Order: sequence, then C-alpha cells, then structure tokens
Amino acid sequence: MQLEQAARARSAAESPAAVERRMAREAVGVAREARIAERKATKLANEARQTAALALAQAAEAAAREVALKAEQEARDAEFAERTAREAAVAAEQQSARDARYAARKARKRKGR
Repeated sequence: MQLEQAARARSAAESPAAVERRMAREAVGVAREARIAERKATKLANEARQTAALALAQAAEAAAREVALKAEQEARDAEFAERTAREAAVAAEQQSARDARYAARKARKRKGR
C-alpha cells in the first residue's frame, strides 16, 4: 500500500500539470528576487546621491568659510594699515611741531643777540 502511494505520488509529481505548477512557482520566486534586487539597487543609488549631495554641500560650506576667513583677514590687514598710516601721520605732525618749536626758539635766540 505504501509503495502504491509512493508510486502515485511520484507519477503525480511528474505529471505535466505538476511540472507546470512547479515552474510557475519558480518563475514567481525569480521575479520576486528580481524586484527585491531592483529595490535594493534603487535604495543604494538614492543613498549614493544623498551622500554626493551632502559632500557637495559640505565642500561649498567649507569654501564659503574659507572665503569669509580670507575677507576677515583682509579687513584686519586693511585696518592695521590704516592705523599704521594714522600713527605715522600723527608722528609726522608731532615731529613737524617739534621742529617748528625748535626753529622758533633758535630764531628768538639769534634775534636776541
């Protein structure tokens, strides 16, 4: 009896309808695997795009920071140059005033002789 059942099961498994069902199941499995792979590929591509956009934004931010730092340094340099020029002008005025006082004193001494 078991042998008969096994023989019937074997012949049922080898029947064209059973083979067709098995192939259809395999095709559905392959299609599912393909969809999963496609979703993974899409997800990886999106992550790569986001990473590239983030890297670009960071690079732009770094460049902007560098430009701002350069501008600040140039402003400090210009301020230093202006201060140095003002101090030089004040020193020149003071020297001129000293020279004028000295010349006036010398002139008074000569006049008094």
